[in-house]
Amino acid sequence: MSRLVVFDCDGTLVDGQAAICETMELAFTSNGLAAPDRHHVRRMVGLSLPYALRELAPNVSDEQRHAVVEAYKTGFRDLRQSGGLREPLFAGIAELIEELAAEDWLLAVATGKSDRGLHSCLDTHGIRHRFISLQTADRHPSKPHPAMLEAALVEAGVAPGEAVMIGDTSFDMEMAVAAGVRAIGVSWGYHEAQELLDTGASAVADTAAQLGEMIRGPA
Repeated sequence: MSRLVVFDCDGTLVDGQAAICETMELAFTSNGLAAPDRHHVRRMVGLSLPYALRELAPNVSDEQRHAVVEAYKTGFRDLRQSGGLREPLFAGIAELIEELAAEDWLLAVATGKSDRGLHSCLDTHGIRHRFISLQTADRHPSKPHPAMLEAALVEAGVAPGEAVMIGDTSFDMEMAVAAGVRAIGVSWGYHEAQELLDTGASAVADTAAQLGEMIRGPA
């Protein structure tokens, strides 16, 4: 039975797509670039910001991409400080986290967010204390590289076979496969269920309650 549950954040725990898309559009246009299609932006959620920008703007200079990255960071920070940032938990997630914690599961997060962004998000919802390991893009290569998931395993003191990765994108599933960890997808995020299955998900949950059953089920 798995002992550690590692969650992705955006698209898995919280719904932040509106803020992400709007801030990305502003970051592009403020640097004289055409705003990317929102569908493409949503598909990049989960990747580290510089890596995502290489996908969204492959034909601009490194200097321009760096400027967009910095504008995005500034825009997101300003939105957070103004109180305008909305990253609601998906339905049933708060209850699932409390249930798992009460059952003595170890919980962690592996996300493309920054340390500051993740801490602020979890603090807003009063759940940061539930996680024993918080791994972000500030200290690791972008998903699907397994570094952040491997770091969570080390901090939790569990073997790959004792863990499960929960995510909404193929990047999460590929990261889990690379780390030798069981992967479960969620259908309420940014990639289609079939993509998650094709890239390594053992199953895809449609609700938080169903996700809980899958986590508790056999590996």
